[in-house]
Amino acid sequence: MTADSAQSLARLAAERVDHRFKGLPPDADGLTVAELAGQRRNLFTGGFATPVLALSAERLEHNLKLMETYAARHGLAFAPHGKTSMAPQLFQRQIEHGAWGITLAVPHQVRVARAFGTRRVFLANELVDAAALRWIAAELDADPDFELVCYVDSVRGVELMDAALRGATRPVDVVVELAAGEGARTGVRTEAECAAVADAVAGTRTLRLVGVAGYEGEVPKADTERVTASLRRLVALAADFDKAGRFTGLDEIIVSAGGSAWFDTVAEVFAEIPELSVPVLKLLRSGAYVSHDDGHYRKLTPFNRVPEEGALEPAFRLWTQVVSRPSAEQAFVNAGKRDAAYDLDLPFAQVIRRDGAERPATGVSVTALSDQHAWLATTPEADLEVGDWVGLGLSHPCTSFDKWQLIPVAEADGTVVDYVRTFF
Repeated sequence: MTADSAQSLARLAAERVDHRFKGLPPDADGLTVAELAGQRRNLFTGGFATPVLALSAERLEHNLKLMETYAARHGLAFAPHGKTSMAPQLFQRQIEHGAWGITLAVPHQVRVARAFGTRRVFLANELVDAAALRWIAAELDADPDFELVCYVDSVRGVELMDAALRGATRPVDVVVELAAGEGARTGVRTEAECAAVADAVAGTRTLRLVGVAGYEGEVPKADTERVTASLRRLVALAADFDKAGRFTGLDEIIVSAGGSAWFDTVAEVFAEIPELSVPVLKLLRSGAYVSHDDGHYRKLTPFNRVPEEGALEPAFRLWTQVVSRPSAEQAFVNAGKRDAAYDLDLPFAQVIRRDGAERPATGVSVTALSDQHAWLATTPEADLEVGDWVGLGLSHPCTSFDKWQLIPVAEADGTVVDYVRTFF
């Protein structure tokens, strides 16, 4: 950890707890985050108010270690996507667990990362906003240790970048983004267009071509065969660019891909990258692993296909309380769309706590969300009363993190050992 990073993270610990932060004990108002963490309160008996989102300390550490080991085993550099958590404390832990840097998606996220001392950023998006480009140029000029790479996918985009960056001392490093196919998201559609974009970059003094990138999660009708073909096309583009002398003068060539659903295929295809004129930085960008989930990524994780490599563990649980039990078939808890991710799946009722005892939420399911309520359907075997705590599993980490500004990190017995601050 750099001195700047340590000082910035220390400022987070010095922040005062107050009404801004949902679920925290009302009697903690005025304490610093560090003081509250030092009290090691229990999530269930220490005054926390429902609804409250918590991260499992053990599962979080497990996931960090697992992906560190996975990347090293497969010879991959790792730049986990920070847009998942937007939590500088987690960025730092990811870097401590071997990450090359942090992937981000928009300039605001880069500003957050820089405010907390992140030295390497892979901006997995096109960037043509003049104000943001001028800010990045100033950051690069002011800090020789700062490294940033971003996408380009059009000649027009190169022209806009060049115009905004005139007068900068250091060029901005760029990779040509190859689209995952027709109908996919951003990215150049054909190899001929890729060459035109690369030529446009070469014609500037403000940009430097350092590699190629793609996102296999956007492959239409994705399956192993289609994703493999898309990634091999990306590797071939890098080899063609190198053969044509487009990477002359570099110390390394970046080839980057990898969301959270196909990183096993990325590892397999990147292992096939031929020897190029200089070493290749095989850069993986998966981000959802840090907390994993109980829905979307539990179903899609590559570890389902390669169980011998390990398994991620869902680290989130949203604790809610039954506030109404109007019939034997229905109940309501006090968390809704403002608190729980619902863009990919509804939450999953997992456990019930009553009088300090925890048991499975048998016969309980979430059927709908209002702004501040979850609708529960209950079967005859459901033992559920007003006042019970119901622990919900969530689907999609990105939209779980962004609903909570300060998230308790709790050990298995409920002891809260830390608080994670998010910036969305």
